[in-house]
Amino acid sequence: MAPTRSMMMDSPSDLNEFVMIQGNGVKGLYEMGLKTLPKQYIHPLEERMSMMTNKVVPQESIPIIDMSNNNNNNCDVEDAICDAAEKWGFFQVINHGVPTQVLENVKDATYRFYELAAEEKVKYTKENSPTKHVRYGSSFSPEAEKALEWKDYLSLFYVSEDEAIATWPYACRNEALEYMKKSEALIKRLLNILMKRLNVKEIDETKEALLMGSKRINLNYYPVCPNHDLTVAIGRHSDVSTLTILLQDQTGGLFVRTEDRRGWIHVPPIPGALVINIGDALQIMSNGRYKSIEHRVTANGSKTRVSVPIFVNPRPSDVIGPFLEVLASDGEKAKYKNVLYSDYVKHFFRKAHDGKMTIEYAKIT
Repeated sequence: MAPTRSMMMDSPSDLNEFVMIQGNGVKGLYEMGLKTLPKQYIHPLEERMSMMTNKVVPQESIPIIDMSNNNNNNCDVEDAICDAAEKWGFFQVINHGVPTQVLENVKDATYRFYELAAEEKVKYTKENSPTKHVRYGSSFSPEAEKALEWKDYLSLFYVSEDEAIATWPYACRNEALEYMKKSEALIKRLLNILMKRLNVKEIDETKEALLMGSKRINLNYYPVCPNHDLTVAIGRHSDVSTLTILLQDQTGGLFVRTEDRRGWIHVPPIPGALVINIGDALQIMSNGRYKSIEHRVTANGSKTRVSVPIFVNPRPSDVIGPFLEVLASDGEKAKYKNVLYSDYVKHFFRKAHDGKMTIEYAKIT
């Protein structure tokens, strides 16, 4: 029997049973008609966006780069991408070559997966999934979090097309795969541009495997939230990827920390655009020239939101550290040690979101 509303307000075990073990997610809480946020989702004052309205910078925006403006004699786009990676760590691209219909299809597929019955979705939780490469869950790291995040997710780690076809949920499998395939050319173009400024003249097979040897796609779902000002959808963090390619819908809610760390900038949804951000792995490999920036997502009290990020990563078995080309160019000292990427990722996932603290793991002190 499902717990009552009052039981879930008082009992962490009943809430966990309903949300996590039965697979209802926070979507199930919303559909119960809750008018008051369960206490397990209430975040400390200092983490609530409602307490930071005076720190939101309305007049600023991350760069928006039109990738169709580039040609062999024009380096404006390349300079804009590298400048954005150095200063902001975030930028949006338009006319990027990924068909609009592919983007719309994967958003539709995200809704389709979350419209499945809980009995279907629960087949993909950590306890039930037939493979560690497919994971349905809620919040970020519930075992480590003092306050839960108002988010459900489906995480799909790409090994091969055959494996994906055999194990990814049918409701979203084809659309997620197509989005990954059609993004491949954009990812390679961005990495080639970014590497040039690091004095990496050519991305050979070894460098390509290091930069983009593995990929993961998430289908994120943020249902309407009661008392949305008391919680967060995703807490402060930077990604552990090389690059993240984010498709957001038109609802909005993504905020990026300003360069001086004193405020937050909303990333406005632009139809057909993709948000690109630098991850910790590339910050480490660039010896800090490119920045992985803290960001967060707010909960919404009136509208459901979805987002679909592709995380482009080194392989788990790769060792990451500053590129020799970067250190040799100016004779600068390494700011980061060499670390096994799988160890770095495990460190990220064994704790709650905590801003930029993960990268301290790799710093030379």
